[in-house]
Amino acid sequence: MDLNEKPAIILRTKQHFEILDGLRGVAALAVVVFHFMEWIYTDPSKNFIGHGFLAVDFFFCLSGFVIGYAYDDRIAKMGIWKFFVSRIIRLHPLVVAGSVLGLLAFLFDPFGGHLELYSKSKIFLTFLCSLFLIPLPVIADRGFNLFSFNAPAWSLFWEYIANIVYAFALSRIKRGFLFLLTLLSAATICFVAYNSGNLLGGWSGPTFWDGCARISYSFLAGLLIYRSNWIIKNKLGFFGLTLLLLLAFVMPFSEWNWLSEPLVVLFYFPLLISLGAGAVLSSGLEKICVFSGKISYPLYMTHYAVLWMFGNYYISQKPDSTHLVFIVGSSIVVLVVFAYLVMVLYDIPIRKYLADKWIKKSIKN
Repeated sequence: MDLNEKPAIILRTKQHFEILDGLRGVAALAVVVFHFMEWIYTDPSKNFIGHGFLAVDFFFCLSGFVIGYAYDDRIAKMGIWKFFVSRIIRLHPLVVAGSVLGLLAFLFDPFGGHLELYSKSKIFLTFLCSLFLIPLPVIADRGFNLFSFNAPAWSLFWEYIANIVYAFALSRIKRGFLFLLTLLSAATICFVAYNSGNLLGGWSGPTFWDGCARISYSFLAGLLIYRSNWIIKNKLGFFGLTLLLLLAFVMPFSEWNWLSEPLVVLFYFPLLISLGAGAVLSSGLEKICVFSGKISYPLYMTHYAVLWMFGNYYISQKPDSTHLVFIVGSSIVVLVVFAYLVMVLYDIPIRKYLADKWIKKSIKN
């Protein structure tokens, strides 16, 4: 999901989509706000960002576009194994970090938790599965999430699956067949939305296959946009497209979700990807977009440990609105700063170390 993972030689010959970087950061921030508001507004219709969870579908669509952009013209030369290694190096260090943070929050939450209900072996097994992205929805205190110590990792699980399918199949098929698969997955999205009433599923055991439907369509749509060169030249800029993206997250939550949400996922998000790829970036905003893109994944993968503690605090202490505004606002700022520190002090050094080791090993072989 990163536009910055290509070698320098590729970067010099390919266009860079800074606005898409920036939009990814906006979507990640929307997810964080949505997760806070979920605890405060148990009635989703009262949540001003009640559709913030659709940011994940935007991520999936952007991921399909980026994977096609980054690898379509070189996966045959680099080989499937090197492709997998490059993706693991890019994605997995933060999977580990998010799991560790989630475990610590579970063990040392000052505002609640029921450790006595779980054996040490069950906690260890859950943590181990989280480290290796093996779904295990067994912790009731964590809402039976697929990954109890880092709930957002459910989307990374499907991201890994999409990458595997891309390497073995999607990278080889013709555009016509890709279009057919996209249509079939669109029908599946519509069925899931109608059957469930919305597209909120995918994160828990009972809604496991909803996640498959969500990534299937959006990843394929993003890949199709890239291969079809459906790039729309425009002058909306970063702020204009940010506003359009946020509209999808703040649209009313209603009994018509089964219709409105698929429309957003099927048409609106692919349109935004096309517009984002073709938009002109205003002078002076490049650094903001680049930073936004870089911080998006660390923020997404490290914020949820705090959310569990916030939820327990909110339930036990019942703070008033004034305190909530301060707590949520300051928490979001702290989470962004923390995500930046994790990126600079952990993620980037680890990825550089692993990449260097892999390069040296490849040279020897």
